Amino acid sequence: MPILITHGTVVTRNAECPFIDDGAVLIEGTHITAVGTSADLETAYPDAERLDAHGRLVMPGFINAHMHYYSTFARGINLKSKPPSTFAEILTGLWWKLDKMLTLDDVYYSAVGPMIDCVRMGVTSAIDHHASPGAVRGSLQRIAEAAKLVGLRSNLCYEVSDRDGQQIAAEGIAENIEFVQACQQADDDMLRGLVGMHAQMTVSAKTMNKLVSEAESIGAGYHIHVAEGIEDVVDAIAKYDRRPVERLADSGILNQRSIAVHCVQVLDSEIELLAASGVAVVNNPESNMGNAVGTSPVLRMLAAGVLVGLGTDGYCVDMTESLRGVHAIQKLANQLPCVAWGEPHQMLFENNKQIMNRLISGETGILRPGAYADVIIVGYQAPTPITADTVASHLLFGVSGRSVDTTIINGRVVMRERELIGIDEEKLMADSRQQAAQLWARI
Repeated sequence: MPILITHGTVVTRNAECPFIDDGAVLIEGTHITAVGTSADLETAYPDAERLDAHGRLVMPGFINAHMHYYSTFARGINLKSKPPSTFAEILTGLWWKLDKMLTLDDVYYSAVGPMIDCVRMGVTSAIDHHASPGAVRGSLQRIAEAAKLVGLRSNLCYEVSDRDGQQIAAEGIAENIEFVQACQQADDDMLRGLVGMHAQMTVSAKTMNKLVSEAESIGAGYHIHVAEGIEDVVDAIAKYDRRPVERLADSGILNQRSIAVHCVQVLDSEIELLAASGVAVVNNPESNMGNAVGTSPVLRMLAAGVLVGLGTDGYCVDMTESLRGVHAIQKLANQLPCVAWGEPHQMLFENNKQIMNRLISGETGILRPGAYADVIIVGYQAPTPITADTVASHLLFGVSGRSVDTTIINGRVVMRERELIGIDEEKLMADSRQQAAQLWARI
């Protein structure tokens, strides 16, 4: 039966009709089939199942353009070691200890938890970057199983790296290629894949050349960390006499099918290469601040024509935190309170939509007929009027992921009035805690 969301303050992200007061959205199957006023759609579709928004915001679900699900199992961990003083020490002291110990069951449960959080915070699509050197083969399928259970639109990859030896690197390449091929064969926009790499400082020329050769043979795009910390730059110059973006441009990795994550330590000449290639760049402001790696030159990249989106890098799942984070840190970095107003909204709501839609055959991130029915209802009680002119300010300063009441993905109501549908959250979280405790005991 069709679902008709009525009496909402509808924010469509459709330039032809961006804002509808007392609006409605009709969902039939997996797609949106009509968007208009409540009066018009209630008259036209009297038999549809009603979902009354009661004046709340109705908008496309959030898209997270860079996530690390497995990082969830670091939440609360005690490594009993001195606090890190460099980004390299964060990698060696935490992440490369944690990911090496992951089993396939750990992979599954470390994904289920943040995916449930995604649903609760209105994230309907996520692009993940995974690593588990001790359990490479089959790891992406376990994450895919979690995504299917929760109902999250997903794009997955495995983080190829030479840091655990050539055999593990070869397994990572094979995991990527076979998963991408399986997704291509299934041709389902709920699950897609890219070919992942950690960062160039852990990927040798031999491994990168092999990976590129195999990825190109199946038309796959790439998902790689780029110049996140200064270590990546120093390594590239020392080994190849090229800066990270230059080396990627030489290899053919920078293209419209690919994602270059972070791009913190980049020069203007590299920004020109990024813009010319059409590659998507994903900024993760809270993670960059937390790791003290620097501030990405987001405003310069956008001005140069780079498609810059927003992710969380596993730091959290709430995309409104990234929205506020990039808003504030870009003002601080540029020492200008008048900048970074429109750009954060462009990154989250327009550029993330474009990034995700490059990777699927359909369309999401917008409320219009023909788009996938990825819709959220946000229970935000505004203290001032919400209009087409003021809604951006409300989203930045008032709305949070916790404000989301209902999440619909691919036409399926996954959460309704804060109640998860068909998901035993209590048991899954209990199992996840047990799994994490066992993992911590091994580290």
